[in-house]
Amino acid sequence: MFDVYTVAFFGHRYIDNFLKIEKLLEKHIRNILNEKQYVDFLVGRNGDFDRIAASCVRRIQKNFRNDNSSLTLVLPYRLAEYANNEKYFQNYYSHIEISYNASISHPKSAIQIRNKEMVDRADLIIFYVEHNHGGAYKTLRYAIGQKKQFINLKDYIT
Repeated sequence: MFDVYTVAFFGHRYIDNFLKIEKLLEKHIRNILNEKQYVDFLVGRNGDFDRIAASCVRRIQKNFRNDNSSLTLVLPYRLAEYANNEKYFQNYYSHIEISYNASISHPKSAIQIRNKEMVDRADLIIFYVEHNHGGAYKTLRYAIGQKKQFINLKDYIT
């Protein structure tokens, strides 16, 4: 039996500096995979940062190490994009979850409910939060309030 270390990703919907963020993410993901026995990476699909994070995890799994991690897509509700491309999603992600609590809530609050559930599950959260507004910022504040270990990639950009 082994311990599962859970890492969640949150960041802004629109990202200007893709390459810098990708490089930083790859470095952190590689380090985590080297240090931990098994890692479950949790990601949403709500913007640029989520796609960058998922892509980095998949690329590292393919080119570096794929024996000690999984990539779990956590949706707030059943998206049309998912329903119309279910086979693609199942091939891309190791697991796909739909948050029950988020799915039965008002659509405007569903993403934040899902985000809080992901933070609660995570041992480490990797953020890319540049400004003090929006959903990623609210999730960062929640993680701080829960005394979660986190990294904000913004702090590593020069």
